[in-house]
Amino acid sequence: MTNLLQDKVVVISGVGPALGRTLALQSAAAGADLVLAARTQSRLDEVAKEVTDLGRRAVTVSTDITDQASAENLVAASVDAYGRVDVLVNNAFSIPSMKPLARTDYQHIRDSIELTVLGALRLTQLFTPALEESKGAVVNINSMVLRHSQERYGSYKMAKAALLAMSQSLATELGPKGIRINSVAPGYIWGDTLKQYFEHQAQKFGITVEQIYEHTAAATDLKRLPETEEIADAVIFLASSMASAITGQCLDVNCGEFHH
Repeated sequence: MTNLLQDKVVVISGVGPALGRTLALQSAAAGADLVLAARTQSRLDEVAKEVTDLGRRAVTVSTDITDQASAENLVAASVDAYGRVDVLVNNAFSIPSMKPLARTDYQHIRDSIELTVLGALRLTQLFTPALEESKGAVVNINSMVLRHSQERYGSYKMAKAALLAMSQSLATELGPKGIRINSVAPGYIWGDTLKQYFEHQAQKFGITVEQIYEHTAAATDLKRLPETEEIADAVIFLASSMASAITGQCLDVNCGEFHH
């Protein structure tokens, strides 16, 4: 991924300790300067230091993307800092309710859609003038929940399906402005968050993490789980000029667990 984003300005929302952090570091390694947005300033500062250690610039903006004024401040801060924006990555995430739809609280569904769908729409709308000027790209982080209807994922699937539909419509609407809109849909991501979950499950059921990993990976064609960096690489590809003719698409990154 060396130099794929050389001297591009990449804005990432939802920067946390998992995929958001990796997206920032992989983008910096690809030559980009960053705008890091999330609610927790201390987390942003930690990731920003890692970015600057790689020799790239990082601006942090504490942001609530469900709030119009806060989102507007993010756009203004981004443009003030760099004078341009080339890529927007909508990575904000809300924890699924993990209850059947029959027992899912309506407010939880509303909050999920507000963040996942309307938050991404809000940022895309606000960044459109800057992205039109740079002929830039938006990459929305989706989920393999699109490809299955397993129990307890109903409200999460509702939000992510709406995010995909929105992405496709925006691709059509913003294409004439030269803006590309694509999605990346990971399934299991082998990183610290999943490792901690597997460790919890291993203790609960009296088995090993390796056994849980092997059982989970057995459902994939490659017999392994994609790592956080591999998800970030797919995002960087879609954000780069190598994907200049790709828009309105959803790239599944799941080691072949589902086919689409």
